[in-house]
Formats: sequence, structure tokens, C-alpha cells
Amino acid sequence: MKKRLFSTCLSMIMAVGLMAGCSSNESGNSSAGEGTQTEKNEEVVTLNFFQFKVEIADQLQEMLTEFEAEHPNIKVKLETVGGGADYGAALKAKFASGEKPDIFNNGGFNELELWKEHLADLSNEPWVDHLLPIGKVPMTDEDGTLYGMPVNLEGYGFIYNKDLFEQAGIEEPPATMAELQEVVQKLEENDITAFAAGYAEWWVIGQHLLNIPFAQQEDPVAFIEGLKDGSESFIGNKHFEEFKQVIDTEINYGNSNPLTTDYNTQVTLFASGETAMIQQGNWTENMIYQINPEMNMAFLPIPLNDEEGANRIPVGVPNNWALNKDSEHLEEAKVLLDWMVSSETGQRYMTEEFAFIPAFDNIEPAGLGALGESILEYSVEDKTIPWTWFRWPDGANQDFAATIQEYVAGQIEYEEVLEKFQATWDNLK
Repeated sequence: MKKRLFSTCLSMIMAVGLMAGCSSNESGNSSAGEGTQTEKNEEVVTLNFFQFKVEIADQLQEMLTEFEAEHPNIKVKLETVGGGADYGAALKAKFASGEKPDIFNNGGFNELELWKEHLADLSNEPWVDHLLPIGKVPMTDEDGTLYGMPVNLEGYGFIYNKDLFEQAGIEEPPATMAELQEVVQKLEENDITAFAAGYAEWWVIGQHLLNIPFAQQEDPVAFIEGLKDGSESFIGNKHFEEFKQVIDTEINYGNSNPLTTDYNTQVTLFASGETAMIQQGNWTENMIYQINPEMNMAFLPIPLNDEEGANRIPVGVPNNWALNKDSEHLEEAKVLLDWMVSSETGQRYMTEEFAFIPAFDNIEPAGLGALGESILEYSVEDKTIPWTWFRWPDGANQDFAATIQEYVAGQIEYEEVLEKFQATWDNLK
């Protein structure tokens, strides 16, 4: 049944044609084993692997240890920078200092163009034959050259605690803004805090949350192109005006001190049952289950209004693995990428340990938790919207977040929010 569900989901995701998290961890491995692909006297090389997904840092390290055991001539030094840290700035600093990693993350679209001169062509790698069409879009240039391997497919929205909803007498999950208002009021009447709002994190609000009014445009790509050529504006746009109620609802019915609530605190508040909802994605699943293995949860949309299209969640390719084309160990880095998605060990880590939804048709999505299954359900029902921020000007997301934080702090009115959004776009485009 699950296999049939996934196959159907993949077909739906392909049809949608979609376009698109946090501390520091560094360690090196010294494990070795009997390899079948290399001679014992072959030179040992070290790959520098620089990535931002802090939520899988420990599991990724364990996977790389197993890779080393199978490939005794290759060692991997993993460094993770993410969460509240700025991975993009850290990556630029690496290249500027000459410490260029062999493997690193790239979001695609605008980010692909910014880094293209450093990226290896991966078009002819063996795993490409199994790559879903959606997985090719962010890292394929206009000439059809593929420069990255998708990390996975992800989705986000409001994650809700089903048990707390039941405790408050909420029988149906909200699908519109009006229904969401009824839910938060019922929760308040039952002394349950509705939201864990992590407004200290720029990517939570200036990227994921703000993506909603972008992605709900009739044609998100055309709207973004219109912002670029001046034919569209944040000011007076219906969906960006509706966005005000999303922020107000989360703040008015959320935890205290949202502007100082970071990612770890936000997730912990929700996982420990102190709040009924959290604006996050399926990447939080491992952390939530570690805190509360019995958590009963699923996704809700982040609705802007009461229209039918409000009941959709953003699903896309969150990021990609890219290779430094000037690496002295480019071939070994290619071996690692292929092993990650073609070997039984790599596939097991991707699904069972990372809890990822794979972007490859040769990987069965076994072991998905409640959030992964919820994303599949929305995808099967064709209730998805794209991730658009990789098409925004570089640095705009952090400026957008600062503006939202000003509004939440009571320093500016919402009319000024839209004016500042427009000024940010015009200055950076």
C-alpha cells in the first residue's frame, strides 16, 4: 500500500512542477576496514564535507563512518554549520580563505548562478537516471547541465499536536484562516498555548513563512519576474496584505518572547507539549521524537485566507549536494555521492535514519514518520505550493526577516512592512 501511495505521490509531484534550518559541529573520522574497490597500498585521500543540516549531523557522521569502512582509501571530514548560523556566509568565507570544501550545499536557481563557476558538472553521474524530474529543476542551467544532487524532498507548514487538539474539543483540523481563528480561540479557552513561534530565526520567518504569500500568487514565477522588472509590487498585493493576519495570529496566540525564541527552543516547546502548533517542517521529526517518542502529529497549511487554495503546504527540494570542480579529489567525491543514493547503506540512512523523502525512484521511502507521511498525503491530493526563495535576490530573506521582527516588536506598522519589503527587493535585485 505504501509503495502504491509513494508511486502516486511521485506522479503528482512531477505534475505540479515545483520549484525549492543550525549550530556548529566538526569532526574527522579515522575508521578503516577491508575495502573491495581499492588496494590497501593506494593513497588515502581526505574529503572536506561542509553542510548545513544540523538536524542530521550525528546520523550523517555515522553514515560517513560506514562509507569509510567500505572505502579505506577515502576519509571524510564533516563540518556542519546551520541553525542560527549563516551557512552561506560561512561557505563564502571558506572559499575566500582558500579552504574550499570538496562537497557543499547549494540551493539552486539564483544560488546556482552565483556559484556556477565553482561547481562540477554532474550530468553524467550514474544516479541521474533515477533522479525525479522535480529534483533536476533547481540545479539545471539553461543549457541543460546538472550541477547538484538533491538532498531530499521536504515540506513544511503548521505541525499540530493531535492529542492537544482533541483535548480542546477540536474535531477537524483547520484548512482556512477563519477555521484557524476558531481553533486558536478554542485552544486558548482550554489554557493551551497555540503556537511555538521562533521569530529569532531569520530563515523561519524571512524565508519559510514569507514564502507563503509568494507561493500563493496565481503564477509565483511570473510574480517574481514582475517584481524584477517593476510590473509587480508588494504594496497593494492581496496576498501580502493577507499575510498580516498570519503573523498576528501566531504572535497573539503564541509563546512569550517569540523574538528571542530560537530553533531549538521552538521545537522543544512543541515537542514537550507546551504548545499545540509550530511553524516548521519534516526536518524536525527526529528531534521531536527524541523528546517525545509518542508524539501524535501531522501538518496543517499556513492559510492566508478562506479560499479553497489556502489548504496547501509548500513542498520542494530544500537543497542540493554540489562538488567543487577544482577539487583534487573530485572523483572520490563523486564516488561518495553515488554511494549515498545507490548503496543499501546509503539508502537506509536516507530513509530510516535521516527520515528523508527521497528524490530518487530507486529508493523506497521506508521508515517515514508521521510528518513524512503527512507530506505524502498532501502531495497525493495535489495540495502543494512551491518553494520560491531561491529565486529572490541574494540576502533578501534576512532583510525581510529583520522587517518582520521590527513589526512584531511594535516598531513599525504593517504598511511600513510592505514598503520595506519593496525597498529591500529594489535595492538587491
